[in-house]
Amino acid sequence: MTPMQKTGLAAWVGLLAVQALWYSLYAPVSIPRWVAFALTVPPLLLPLLSLPRINRALLWVGILSLFYFCHGVSEAWSSTGDRWLAWLEILCTLLLIGALGASVRKTPGSTRR
Repeated sequence: MTPMQKTGLAAWVGLLAVQALWYSLYAPVSIPRWVAFALTVPPLLLPLLSLPRINRALLWVGILSLFYFCHGVSEAWSSTGDRWLAWLEILCTLLLIGALGASVRKTPGSTRR
């Protein structure tokens, strides 16, 4: 496993931990905790199905993390009490997307234009 893959996996686990912490302890008042938890945590568990192929699992979670990035930005902008969790969410998603982008290799025979 490359260092970028390890960074991506760590960011994935961090994003999962932030979501679990956020919606188990700091639930929004407008909806019940279990609904928020059910909407945010299970999608992050789906890429576990392709975990033996780490690049594919990171690609899946990288695509999913775009939603979490948007959620983090909107919460950091509008919420005052949970702003630190929103910044953690943004940091984890940026780390994940950065690790995914850095681990992309140029395939033999491809040309740059």
